[in-house]
Amino acid sequence: MAFEWTPAHISTLIALWTEGISTIEIGRRLDITKNSVVGKVHRLGLPKRVSPIGSKSRERKPASARQSPGVRKESAIKQAVALAQQPRPVPASEPVPKANPVSMEHLMGGMCSWPEGEPGKDDFHFCGAPILEGKPYCVSHCARAYVRPTRDRDRQRAAQNKFSQNRTAAA
Repeated sequence: MAFEWTPAHISTLIALWTEGISTIEIGRRLDITKNSVVGKVHRLGLPKRVSPIGSKSRERKPASARQSPGVRKESAIKQAVALAQQPRPVPASEPVPKANPVSMEHLMGGMCSWPEGEPGKDDFHFCGAPILEGKPYCVSHCARAYVRPTRDRDRQRAAQNKFSQNRTAAA
């Protein structure tokens, strides 16, 4: 049987929500599920609250702080070198300087192969600027093409690596 939100239920929900009572406790008091509470709060447009999960006073040390000092120093040097070698990000609004537009027939190794224009049209060409070592594009186009991974992607990769290591160890 579906729960019906009466004006009395809604006013109780709003009062408990503004007091800061948890969604589980509000659900217990109204004899409904936590998800019903969350859904109604969302539909009513009540102000969001800080998640109790992220607000705990527990501090996590960064990975570099958990390593030994020698390893930390080496990894810090490697990070500094990598940052110095990274291309400067080019905002999407900033135009990329045109080097020497090159057609497909004249594109050679060492030239930026960033396509410009629509394939099949007369004005279609490639950037042609000198490439960044180990990449197919110039510095400006590398900044657009290669995006740093987000924390979620980092976590996902770490989980995949751990999974594959566990499978290898078990085999």
